[in-house]
Amino acid sequence: MVRKNAKLMTALLAVLTMMMAAASTVTGTRAQSATPAATMSGPVATAKPGQKVDFTLLPKAVGNPVFAQADSGAQEAAAELKSTGKYQFVGPDKADVQQQIEFIKSLTTQKVNVIAISANDAKAVVPALKDARGQGIKVVGWDSPPAPDGRDVFIEQVDFSTAGQVMADMALDILGANGGKFAVLSATADAANQNIWIASLKDTIKTNPKYSKLTLLDVVFGNDDATKSYTEAQGLVDKYPDMQLIMAPTTVGIAAAAKAMQDGKLCDKVKVSGLGLPDDMVSYTKNGCAPEYALWSFKNIGYLTYYTGYLLATGAIKGAAGENYMAGRMGAYTIQKDKDGGLFVLMGPFTVFNKDNVDQFVSAPASAATMSATMAATKAP
Repeated sequence: MVRKNAKLMTALLAVLTMMMAAASTVTGTRAQSATPAATMSGPVATAKPGQKVDFTLLPKAVGNPVFAQADSGAQEAAAELKSTGKYQFVGPDKADVQQQIEFIKSLTTQKVNVIAISANDAKAVVPALKDARGQGIKVVGWDSPPAPDGRDVFIEQVDFSTAGQVMADMALDILGANGGKFAVLSATADAANQNIWIASLKDTIKTNPKYSKLTLLDVVFGNDDATKSYTEAQGLVDKYPDMQLIMAPTTVGIAAAAKAMQDGKLCDKVKVSGLGLPDDMVSYTKNGCAPEYALWSFKNIGYLTYYTGYLLATGAIKGAAGENYMAGRMGAYTIQKDKDGGLFVLMGPFTVFNKDNVDQFVSAPASAATMSATMAATKAP
């Protein structure tokens, strides 16, 4: 689907680090040709600071560094807006939809004003979210969307329809013009964002002659768990001895796969790419295990999600297609309607990382995800 970027003033992606304090100009960005800048018309809503908004950011699971970045961005927005309400960052200890549903029910009982959710299962969370919305709670999806009838609006980090082309381009960059064989290491089988990105990748390879020499061997799932992802990566190597690349559109999976290839001294034979954090991936980028990968700013997602929820909860916007609003340092956005009737706000494009630009995005020698992957490698058979 071709979606328009509704920003009035396009901001380049922020440095992808857990300790980052503000957005900065970067290089190495691959533009999304499918998302031209939209022309904004009509009034632009602004937030009135100092209002009471009880806001909860509910990730797929706590402990994942990218969700910690989103939490940081949301807290930045909450402080900027001087909300007198309670801010919470809570969620399951692993990517488990039943645990997530229990959190939704608890937050509904607490009568929070906003539930901002990255859904573990797009459809399974809808009944609980419908109940929350029925009691006046605003629901903002982010990262991984709940189905349209379970949310007011979704903050779409990038144009999901371009993810397949971005991954296919990276595969060709790594493997060369003659292409090659690769497999996908995903998160959970029910993760809406993962499934859309993989479907986009499959469609890109099937319909665009440029990518006809890329062969997708398999799709496996590491459940966003470092140990399982490490083991699944090893399993792919054993099952497909002629495989040349593992594409992992998950920050946990890509770090674990790169560690598995490094530990097995396979980096010359099997490369790793996908969606990853520079802090987690810098060593693998420089040693050639993961020469190229992409992502966006999770801190910006958290920031924009909080602003959107605050404006909805205070009545500054109603959550209707065509509404424009300002989101602090990130500028102006427009709510748009998807082909399935769901409402969304498009944040911005992918940034592609490689050895030439990765140092610009790194703030620490190792992040929690890298250490987790390392621990997993130690435990893995």
